[in-house]
Amino acid sequence: MVMESGGPPPHLEARAIAMSSCDIPAGTRVLVTGATGFTGSLLTRKLVNAGTRVHAIARHSSDVSPLEDLEVKWFRGDVFDRETVEAAAEGVEYIFHLATAYREGGASGNYFEKVHVDSTRLLAHAAAGNQEFRRFVHVSTVGVHGHIEGEPADEDHPFAPGDPYQQTKANAETWVREFARNNGFELTVIRPAGIYGPGDKRLFKLFKMAAGKYFVLLGNGACLYHLIHVEDLTNILVLSATHPLAAGEAFICGNRDPIALPDIARIVAAELGHELRIVRLPAWPFFAAAFLCEVICRPFGLEPPLYRRRVAFFTKDRMFNTNKLRNVLGYHSSYSNQDGLVQATRWYVEHGWLKGTVHDSST
Repeated sequence: MVMESGGPPPHLEARAIAMSSCDIPAGTRVLVTGATGFTGSLLTRKLVNAGTRVHAIARHSSDVSPLEDLEVKWFRGDVFDRETVEAAAEGVEYIFHLATAYREGGASGNYFEKVHVDSTRLLAHAAAGNQEFRRFVHVSTVGVHGHIEGEPADEDHPFAPGDPYQQTKANAETWVREFARNNGFELTVIRPAGIYGPGDKRLFKLFKMAAGKYFVLLGNGACLYHLIHVEDLTNILVLSATHPLAAGEAFICGNRDPIALPDIARIVAAELGHELRIVRLPAWPFFAAAFLCEVICRPFGLEPPLYRRRVAFFTKDRMFNTNKLRNVLGYHSSYSNQDGLVQATRWYVEHGWLKGTVHDSST
């Protein structure tokens, strides 16, 4: 639901877009929520290029011009507005529900509830009343599992959300899975790990940190993290809409192996051609400062300069068993951690987001 601002997202510039085969027939109506966001915009482009007739919901304040070269039927309004949802869902056979309030650190719990839970209920009820409807692809997050200790977590690992974003994502997923079971409703749940790739602005913060002399970590943990390249994630979303074994299932979407944040920083720094020093600081002062920022900013509707979810990112381990993605869907990531980070770093340099030596991408 949150879109990138400031003109066309760079990852949508004219270039070859890799996609595994799309089994959704050309001419099929599909609905994408969150279509102006980083992942949603690439998914929308792939679906249009595959010949589907895309409906998309966008707030009145959203800039849809980056996708203006595509034949998309836009429905302007909030994703939790009943009339908007019912109009957008009319006649569609597939729904890709990507809308999220992820970036809005100053948002209230009530807003997260509307964007994540209320929207899911409205979409599911609208789809259930359509006899032609085939499958609902619900995009959740690995964050519903919270901090992972010990063995890597799989799709059956208990939920342990740690903040309003994760809690409302967990609530939405729990509700829609129960609704699907009770209504003979075909559903696939996708829980992405850390999404990155050319044009991403969220994890780009890590690249910027790695471009400096020092990379600051909080606490003494390993800071293990799973990544998924946006090209792979969008391919998985398309695949999961039609794969017969995906119905009724949830899939954690991430590369086979986790990677520690210091290793991410070292890969980026090496590609930029400089040495990097890892510096560790105690975490508690930052959690305290983030709490105060949230308390002060939230009543005024301001984005806190620092918030607890951002601090927690640098302190928690999230290790996952992603075998189900390969064993059931047969999907193998196109980008390893190393290859994807190098590719993204080169893109940031080539487009002036980072300073460094541009390498020949063909090597």
